Amino acid sequence: MAPSISTIHSSPLNILDFVVNKGHGVKGLSDLGIKTLPYQYIQPSQERFDHTTNEEFNKDSIPVIDLSKWDDPKVTKAVCDAAEKWGFFQIINHGVPMHVLENVKDATHNFYELPAEEKLKYSKEQSVTNSVRFGTSFTPEVEKALEWKDYLSLFFVSDDEAASLWPPVCRNQALEYIKSSETVVKKLLKILMNGLNVKEIDKTKESILMGSKRINLNYYPKCPNPELTVGVGRHSDVSTLTILLQDDIGGLYVRNIDSMKWVHVPPVNGSLVINVGDALQIMSNGKYESVEHRVIANGNDNRISVPIFVNPRPSDVIGPLAEVIESGEKPIYKNVLYSDYVKHFFRKAHDGKATVDFAKV
Repeated sequence: MAPSISTIHSSPLNILDFVVNKGHGVKGLSDLGIKTLPYQYIQPSQERFDHTTNEEFNKDSIPVIDLSKWDDPKVTKAVCDAAEKWGFFQIINHGVPMHVLENVKDATHNFYELPAEEKLKYSKEQSVTNSVRFGTSFTPEVEKALEWKDYLSLFFVSDDEAASLWPPVCRNQALEYIKSSETVVKKLLKILMNGLNVKEIDKTKESILMGSKRINLNYYPKCPNPELTVGVGRHSDVSTLTILLQDDIGGLYVRNIDSMKWVHVPPVNGSLVINVGDALQIMSNGKYESVEHRVIANGNDNRISVPIFVNPRPSDVIGPLAEVIESGEKPIYKNVLYSDYVKHFFRKAHDGKATVDFAKV
């Protein structure tokens, strides 16, 4: 039986117990109909999003690139320019079927409609594998203020493992989305590597660029005081590339590299949002830049998003690619074991671009 709203507000232990230990997540809080935000979610003033000061910048946004002629020089230039100047872009006519995108969105909603005790089977404490993790916020044990988000994170090892361990309600749809996006990922990486004078992606480079994949099913419930909290705090991804599917609610904001202002990424029907991750910034020696992004909380609607994180393998060592520095360019980053880099990211709360300093020379 869920506790009453008054009981939840009376004790910080009850909040964490209800949200984390009992598996209700912030969706459970929202479903209770709470009228005010629990103090555990109130962010410091500097981390809150001021819509009034950012409204004038919403007229601008990241590039939208049509990939129907992906080998056209104008298209390849647009992709490389976006990776350098924005770190983010949207793609349309990318070849991933619309029904695949709609199915995985529906499957995300279906997972979060499961009873709390069902979702709890996939929590850190109860999951039979580290490859499957249901949780809330980012790293609750080290965060001073929690984020208003629940997630299911699925690390792809093999079809057989997914078939036996991923939640049945979303397994097939998540796998189909991963597999359907592989062709466009390879096309984008080919374009971006050509921009670094890497003319061929052999098996070794393919492993370092896209040797592992993780898909997250993210849920951002309606929030009673969205101005006081965040869906996701400021961060850059640790991936090579991230391929994000948004619903039509919106709420993703990107830090413009030049102006440092926050720019909204409006949902475009059928599009995928692509962003450069830290691993690609390191491998490109800073030519392609991972940028800060965040998700605001919403007071009117429930929002979902489904990112695929395309990563090196945990056992890979990443550093500036040989082709990038062979002309004498000074390395900005050292070689680091990718699993060490990822562990450093998850040891702390979201803190903008601070993680990449771990790899600096």
